[in-house]
Amino acid sequence: MTVFSFAKKLKMNESDFYSFYSSFEAIERDFWASAFTETKLQLEADETYNAYSAKEKLLAFYYLWIQKLREFRSYVSLLKDEKLKMIPLNSSGLDEFKIQFLRYADDLIGEAIDKKEITFRKFISDRYKQGIWLQTLFVLNYWINDNSENFEMTDAAIEKAVNLSFKLFGENLLDNVIDFGKFMMQKAM
Repeated sequence: MTVFSFAKKLKMNESDFYSFYSSFEAIERDFWASAFTETKLQLEADETYNAYSAKEKLLAFYYLWIQKLREFRSYVSLLKDEKLKMIPLNSSGLDEFKIQFLRYADDLIGEAIDKKEITFRKFISDRYKQGIWLQTLFVLNYWINDNSENFEMTDAAIEKAVNLSFKLFGENLLDNVIDFGKFMMQKAM
């Protein structure tokens, strides 16, 4: 659909559309950025949220974000690629949302490292936020395709995804193997 045909359907001048947005893509960028901002502001206004661990904050973010997106499910469904049945990972409509979300994720990760919820790993910790971004896209696309009653499967997917990421980012078997290897190397020298 073109802006011209869209404006014509709404019985408005095309120039009126351009006084608000420069393209349909601009509407999409604004939609995703607004959904993020509204979710984050609502959470930060809640005193309980501020006392949460980083893991609990991320869970709360996803639950509220999906709740807000439910109001626009038809629109979000229109944005998915019909062949892939998902929002394309490289969609330029997500650009502003991604920038804002990565800042948010970076703050959560810093908080989680400070509170020892997850482990700092030289060269890897800087990539945690990218992992959480991919998790966000997973949550979004899972929800888009979820046909369960009241999207209960999405809630379960959110919990399992966040638990997994915090376990992977936390101290785990690999850290113990590396620590043991360092010990053995020092002993051999």
